Amino acid sequence: MENCPADARRAGRGGPAGAYTDPGLLEQWLAPRGLTITIDHVDPRYGGTWRSIGAGADGGKYSFRGVFHGTPSPDGIVQTVESDGMPGRVCLQTVTFAEHAGTTVVTQNTVYQSAQDRDRVLRYDNAEDIHESIERLQELMARFVPVS
Repeated sequence: MENCPADARRAGRGGPAGAYTDPGLLEQWLAPRGLTITIDHVDPRYGGTWRSIGAGADGGKYSFRGVFHGTPSPDGIVQTVESDGMPGRVCLQTVTFAEHAGTTVVTQNTVYQSAQDRDRVLRYDNAEDIHESIERLQELMARFVPVS
């Protein structure tokens, strides 16, 4: 959960950063397969907020919200993430985008308030869901035409 690197082709101005801030792109990769996600809103600016609402095949609902710290850029995003199901358990997520050998390496670092919070997330199979979402991000980015 500390670092989840993923290679992705650069997809024009903003590249992978757009996949983290564009509601239509977020809905294509943010949830693991079998779940649907709706982006309630995304305001990608310093102090802007975002909220997503998900639904499982069993009808279960879940939602997350956060605040952008700094303005998202082609180099990275810093934001908080909080589950509406666990209010007050906020984590800080830093996502960086770095060019390397014709691809953009996406590195996501999530810092929890405590080891117990981190372990709670891992206990509910969220680690597998996170890795599947990263796979979906890679698939999304592969569909974009690389910029020379």
